[in-house]
Amino acid sequence: MSNEKKITLTIDGQQLTVPAGTTVMDAAETIGIHIPRLCYHPSLSLEGSCRVCIVKIEGMPSYVTSCSTMVTEGMVVYTNEPDVREARRDIVELILDNHPRACLTCERDSNCELQNLAYTVGVRERLFEGERKRYEIEDSGKSVIRDAEKCILCGRCVRVCHEVQGVYNLSQHNRGFNTVVTPAHGDKMDDSVCIQCGQCINACPTASLQEKRHVDRIWKALADPTKHVVVQTAPSIRAAIGEEFGYEPGTPCTGKMVTALRKLGFDKVFDSNFSADLTIIEESNELIERVKSGGKLPLITSCSPGWINFMEKFYPELMPYASTCRSPMSMLSALLKTYYAEKFAIDPKDIFVVAVMPCVAKKYEMDRPEHYIDGMQLTDAVVTTRELGWMIKSNSINFKGLEDGEFDTPLGESSGAADIFGTTGGVMEAALRTAAEKITGQSLDHVEFTDVRAVEGFRERTLQVGDLSLNIGVTNGIVNAKKLLEKVVSGEKEFHVIEIMACPGGCIGGGGQPYPPKGYKILDPELLRKRAQALYTIDQGKKLRKSHENPSIQALYDEYLGEPGGKKAHKLLHTHYNQKFPKGIK
Repeated sequence: MSNEKKITLTIDGQQLTVPAGTTVMDAAETIGIHIPRLCYHPSLSLEGSCRVCIVKIEGMPSYVTSCSTMVTEGMVVYTNEPDVREARRDIVELILDNHPRACLTCERDSNCELQNLAYTVGVRERLFEGERKRYEIEDSGKSVIRDAEKCILCGRCVRVCHEVQGVYNLSQHNRGFNTVVTPAHGDKMDDSVCIQCGQCINACPTASLQEKRHVDRIWKALADPTKHVVVQTAPSIRAAIGEEFGYEPGTPCTGKMVTALRKLGFDKVFDSNFSADLTIIEESNELIERVKSGGKLPLITSCSPGWINFMEKFYPELMPYASTCRSPMSMLSALLKTYYAEKFAIDPKDIFVVAVMPCVAKKYEMDRPEHYIDGMQLTDAVVTTRELGWMIKSNSINFKGLEDGEFDTPLGESSGAADIFGTTGGVMEAALRTAAEKITGQSLDHVEFTDVRAVEGFRERTLQVGDLSLNIGVTNGIVNAKKLLEKVVSGEKEFHVIEIMACPGGCIGGGGQPYPPKGYKILDPELLRKRAQALYTIDQGKKLRKSHENPSIQALYDEYLGEPGGKKAHKLLHTHYNQKFPKGIK
């Protein structure tokens, strides 16, 4: 029998009993009463700043915020009295009257929490017009645009940057009417400690934070008859794109996505999964070489650009430990402008490479000088899952009515190991499937390493691979990564290999993924679990489940690259990193 203390209270005339420590808001939810809210988020600390969730409590002289008020024995709560509803409506009106009248041209039109809330509480006119805050849009950055006029000071972006990512880039500056959310000293996003992960965009209930749009440059390229426009899609896109068209989260939509891309006008549709397989070959080779030669360990994965940005700014001493492999996106882009261009006699200058990514940090990555080869930019445009969804709708394509298409060859064939790249633990598992066979010289009877699968923050495991005991770490979300990295820096624990994904849940929770459908929230563990399961389902349904058994990868090495880690492979598939601040920041 539980010894947990129980509290009995009354909400809107209904008596209920809940555990001590429950908020009024959560208590009301247990009996089907949804109290409107704006700044509140179940995965973040309590702010209580928007005041939208006010309720009346018998015996108290004023309204209280239900998100931050704990239940007490005998409490009597009123959530829907006429005066409560009127006060709540007035609060939302005040927020709106300091907000631009740009709903019809706003990025979040029809998917804006403030817009939906205004309708719900009954705002039908703007009664408190007066002076409104005015700010220039800060759009100089490569990945994240900041529009302070649309900011409602809910603090969600600040909290997700602090509490989930541990970057502490955003905070509220000035006071009163002049309060604004910016990086320190009002710096531009690219001049700050921002790691470009885009989690602030996901957390924002309005469109105060947005991704940098590359759609117009893609339309221009598609309309140019001199351009050979190709597209590649990351593993996690197929697990989330369906949400943009009403599919239940966790529904794989690979074939329809491919067909939609063809209808948009792309000359070829390739798969970043191909280069995910290639990454495994190069990274496994790198790990084995380091183990044999006594090289720098742990080997830390490098396919998450948000993590790479974080490392360069906060942990530059770990740069020698990071894999030198480019991300799968940049690997495939490099091959498209070299191997593919040569094979099909196309001038690389005429090839326009588009990448569909779950991650806004990829927009920053594509412009990094480290991802140019001989002065040639490898990736020309990056769109997020959200942007692709809009492009498909904009072209009046009936996504649900599409036939399933197939990726183009030779850069479209992939193993199931590549699909699981999109979820936390997936890179590690894919690498183990290949490294285990290379180390032992024996074929795996079971290819699934379920011990490294984790949506929760991080895992540490010791796995026996032949005669070698491998200490591994898997982590997602930068706050969790810091916990693991501190063990490395302090020498508390020795690892052989660590997988780090900047975003919660890995790429499935990337900053460019669809805004959560009705019934879900950002950072929702159930939403992340369903997206991850979609990738595992795709993996299980494939005949090829090990990266090194991909015949197209084998042919690529035979025809073009030579051996893994060789001179040509190193030039095209590997890169280096640069410390961003003189001493790093902790």
